[in-house]
Amino acid sequence: MLEYRTIISIAGPLVLVENTENIKYLELVEITLADGTVRSGQVLEVNEDKALIQVFEGTTGIDVINTKVRFLAKGITLGLSPDILGRVFTGLGKPRDNGPEIIPQKWMDITGSPVNPYAREYPNEFIQTGISAIDGLNTCVRGQKLPIFSGSGLPHNRLVAQIMRQARVLSAANGKNSGSDFAIVFGAMGITFEEAEFFISNLTNSGALARTVFFLNLADEPAIERIATPRAALTAAEYLAYDCNMHVLVILSDMTNYCEALREISTDRKEIPGRRGYPGYLYTDLATIYERCGRIKGKSGSITMMPVLTMPEDDKTHPIPDLTGYITEGQIILSRALNKKGIAPPIDVLPSLSRLKDKGIGEGKTREDHADSFNQLFAGYARGKEAEELQVILGEAALSEIDKIYLKFAQVFEKEYVSQAEYEDRSIIETLDLGWKLLKIFPRSELKRVREKYLAKYFDTK
Repeated sequence: MLEYRTIISIAGPLVLVENTENIKYLELVEITLADGTVRSGQVLEVNEDKALIQVFEGTTGIDVINTKVRFLAKGITLGLSPDILGRVFTGLGKPRDNGPEIIPQKWMDITGSPVNPYAREYPNEFIQTGISAIDGLNTCVRGQKLPIFSGSGLPHNRLVAQIMRQARVLSAANGKNSGSDFAIVFGAMGITFEEAEFFISNLTNSGALARTVFFLNLADEPAIERIATPRAALTAAEYLAYDCNMHVLVILSDMTNYCEALREISTDRKEIPGRRGYPGYLYTDLATIYERCGRIKGKSGSITMMPVLTMPEDDKTHPIPDLTGYITEGQIILSRALNKKGIAPPIDVLPSLSRLKDKGIGEGKTREDHADSFNQLFAGYARGKEAEELQVILGEAALSEIDKIYLKFAQVFEKEYVSQAEYEDRSIIETLDLGWKLLKIFPRSELKRVREKYLAKYFDTK
């Protein structure tokens, strides 16, 4: 491995080296400063005899003349074994919890690749999060990509922590674990120290950390490390899913911070910007992350993904949520209006969507009446919100008696069904029974979306 002292320019986290030979894209680099300090980097671009390097620890203090650059002829790899469960790592996969070094059973390049569509198995098994607004109305299915669209100041961190504590794969409607191993891989990008402490203490106190692999990149750490964090997290998830046969739920938060880091690097590279200054390849880059989850034929393990992003100015048409929506199978949207009402978690079920929910519900998965009760709850809540708008504009006198019933239902639905305590873990059976309890607000004649056999079994008897 040759050493070079031919740095010709430094811009932000980028270093340009000339007179190089046989350099490869994404090759790992070791940079030795004049005082002996060693930093790591990665080749971002190769052009004839020049190599553009992104430095993970930043370029502050790098001496153009005396700094040595050594190319290691390999990419960023992660040493993996089942011992990674219960550990906290940096965004690059180095231990940051004062625990011992991992003794690898396998080394994997974090770059990875999207799952071949031909090799995919269709998602069709229910994942219980213990949150009624998700399990009952926007069901998450094993192998699905279901993002959470939040906004600045909304309690998405508490929602994420609750999901990590409660999520499990069920065998059927009996509410019992399937017996398969279940793990959480959490990639936190650009979060504050307080947020990191919240997650670590929450997971530790609840015991959920034992089944969690935590990759942590703080807000004051190099932005370039943020680019590697989701890829390191997904590499760990692929090992647990396809080598250890586990069902893995990957949570990435906050993807907005990731995209901001991507924009920063793109600006330093002097690339032509796209929408709102983001690089034109933002869609492709996000796809290389999101498409690494799913189920593979012949493998019993699976990867399900719930990325979290904060929409700038609560704008769903912003490039980050917009492009995320194209790639993923639905979205869970948090509402600022519900948050002001004290509804927690403030999940707005009307614009939220799980495109694969029909594959994960029904007899043998949740319960036979799930689809019918879901449709009736959704229709009743939608009409109740319309009645609420009518009341605001024209007053309560403009409402008919049936409109008032729908209005009452919408209010009770938000307080009892959508809202639930932070440590309340509802089984899918409890969620479905709660739905039937709320439907009793209506006269039987209004339940037009439920088949008669389910009305006789669940409405008339409960």
